[in-house]
Amino acid sequence: MNSSNSLTNELLSQLQGAPMQSMAQQLGMGSAQTEQAVSTALPMLLGALGSNATQPQGAMALFGALQRNHAGAASGNGLGDMLGGVLGGLLGGGGGGQAQAPDGASILGHIFGGKQQQAESGLAQATGLGANAGQLLQILAPIVMAFLAKRVQAGGLDAGGLGQLLGQEKAQVQQQGGAAGDLLSGLLDQNGDGKLDMGDLFKLGAGFLGGRR
Repeated sequence: MNSSNSLTNELLSQLQGAPMQSMAQQLGMGSAQTEQAVSTALPMLLGALGSNATQPQGAMALFGALQRNHAGAASGNGLGDMLGGVLGGLLGGGGGGQAQAPDGASILGHIFGGKQQQAESGLAQATGLGANAGQLLQILAPIVMAFLAKRVQAGGLDAGGLGQLLGQEKAQVQQQGGAAGDLLSGLLDQNGDGKLDMGDLFKLGAGFLGGRR
């Protein structure tokens, strides 16, 4: 298994240290439990994006969303700045952080569509997070989008390349199984078609971070 080259592991390595500690403090959890929960949530998010990004229309929609967010996500401290803005917005202290933080709940709605509640409850059961599961996903969703925006820029990817990259990640998550693989398979197979709602991804392409400045 090529897990060492996965997008999940690459992003996890970037979140080690201060970012993981910040998330643990925000959630009121220990660092080990936070890391285990993040390790389960990230592949579920990336795999869900990969489900529809393997289709040309879905890849174009996601690529357009990342391009619109490209300048902010790919500059400065990148994920460090993004995490600070997200946590500031969730804490509600300081209007500056709140104004700059992308709406994690809105992004989750686009990624999971009508299955967002299922994703949150599944993560809560698999990790013991309880009510913190939804909050963790809200923190991670804009970070995942910023990470992908940087990958698109750094790799010179087009929509097809992005779709292929995410499709490989989705397949890898499902092959490896475990909590993340089981959660992703449950989300994708509930309707028997193996896909999330294409309409939700088109909404993502049309609206994610568009005109936020």
